[in-house]
Amino acid sequence: MTRRAATPLLVLLAVGWAAGQSTVDMDPDLYCTGRADDEFFRKDLGDVPDNIYKANCGYYYRCTPAAGGKKSIASALCQSELYFDVEQQICQRKHVVTNCLNIDKFQPSKPRWPLSDGEISNCPEGEIECGSGECLSSVIFCDGREDCIDGSDENVCTPLTDPNRADVCDTRKCQWSEGCFCSTDGTRIPGNLNPDQTPQMITITFTGAINDRNFRIFQDVFKDTTKHKGNDCTPKGTFFISHAFTNYSAVQELHRLGHEIGVSSITNNQNRTYWSKLSAADYEAEMDGARVIIEQFANISANEVLGVRVPRQRVGGNNQFNMMVEWGFLYDSSISAPMGRIPLWPYTLMHRLPHKCLGTDQNCPSRNFTVWEMVVNELDRRDDVKFDEVLTGCHYVDQCANLVSPLQFRNFLDNNLARHFATNRAPFGLHFTSGYFETRTDFLKEFVTWVADVAQRGDYYFVTMQQVINWMEAPTEIAAINNFQEWKGKCEVKGLPFCSLPNPCPKKVSRLFPNEEEMFLYTCMECPSTYPWINDPYGSGGFLSFNDADF
Repeated sequence: MTRRAATPLLVLLAVGWAAGQSTVDMDPDLYCTGRADDEFFRKDLGDVPDNIYKANCGYYYRCTPAAGGKKSIASALCQSELYFDVEQQICQRKHVVTNCLNIDKFQPSKPRWPLSDGEISNCPEGEIECGSGECLSSVIFCDGREDCIDGSDENVCTPLTDPNRADVCDTRKCQWSEGCFCSTDGTRIPGNLNPDQTPQMITITFTGAINDRNFRIFQDVFKDTTKHKGNDCTPKGTFFISHAFTNYSAVQELHRLGHEIGVSSITNNQNRTYWSKLSAADYEAEMDGARVIIEQFANISANEVLGVRVPRQRVGGNNQFNMMVEWGFLYDSSISAPMGRIPLWPYTLMHRLPHKCLGTDQNCPSRNFTVWEMVVNELDRRDDVKFDEVLTGCHYVDQCANLVSPLQFRNFLDNNLARHFATNRAPFGLHFTSGYFETRTDFLKEFVTWVADVAQRGDYYFVTMQQVINWMEAPTEIAAINNFQEWKGKCEVKGLPFCSLPNPCPKKVSRLFPNEEEMFLYTCMECPSTYPWINDPYGSGGFLSFNDADF
């Protein structure tokens, strides 16, 4: 949408600028036709000076359903120190927002697809019209290569619009013998067990670098004196490791104690578009490269590092999952699901996602992949789930900004666990960044107590992501869970660490980390020649092929 005719400046000054932001004079037919309900935009103020658009850069709008199938427009305002970034679709610090003059988010060229009801294609059967007008075979749309002149064949590649998307779940065709599990809405319990026969699995995950500080915290959370009442095993967690600043001797010890190690990339790039647009080859360099580093410097075998979590949960679409299939990863845990009446179970991606692809510009996979998705269920952050108004939830606990006291935190844990236990007992995920408890010692104390209390209730089990999949592949009732062998490996680990004096391996990497005097790679293995990095996971001194600006 471009700016319309000038709005009389004297009128705007007379009514006040806040009144100028009213939705009363905004025509829903003009603003909402062809626009998704989850897309935010600015008000077109007409041909007024640029500084007036900038002064109102904190206001933003979206279209909402109204009576009679029509649309209405809702407004919102960023906090005083923030502007609305129409491209990123979020409020950000004023100095980083440079698109205050833009009304809409940039929309790439789209093909004439999917067709509306009654719309007739200009192309022969089996072909789709590109945005640039030519007709091409539908089978080459969303194949990762731009075939239309304007590249529009690669701009409709969502689970709902990809012309070659995976089929919806058909339980008659989805067989365990072929490694497939799905349900139409994602809520079915494996084995069609009754909820009261199903153990309540709880997955605690930490994502990021492992260092001396948070390693001691993890030892507190997963105490060797805490055991599950149902099988006498100690609680286990899953750690998605990002490479920079990680202590690999600590990673090796976590693995020895029975915790699962997964990967969250080498670079941990915080650019949200980087991961969405990464090629399959570059995903391999990031994720399998991270796995090689873990194998080499934490002395963990390749067939044990099977999980992937993309930084910031910015899913990489078909490129990411093609890489995972080719390089033997078992599961991803980057896709979030919105909160529904009943939480979702993990599922295989051999069928279409059973839920909305959540997140602005999120690049969810649209094709058929032999990979598990350990879906991240949205958490309810309300203090009183019965009487408080509905709030937007959170997926990482770090995102639940309203939690300010240990009592609030405890209620949050209990309320969300109760929701899972009282419905279909889908695995309850508590996902943290690795440094979450470093500045929240009062929350840590509460969490340690909560884990110990829950483990003693009888039907609750703190397990790894792989252990969840193990159980789903062989659903076992609570009465027999004590003999479930897949949970008995490293049930209760004793003994001393493999090494108590790791090599510090000091390496100065000014090209990558100009603010660091030295980078210490702590490992019980032999020191590398240089600091391991992208395309040089062994640290042999290979040269980067990525732009330094990407990091």
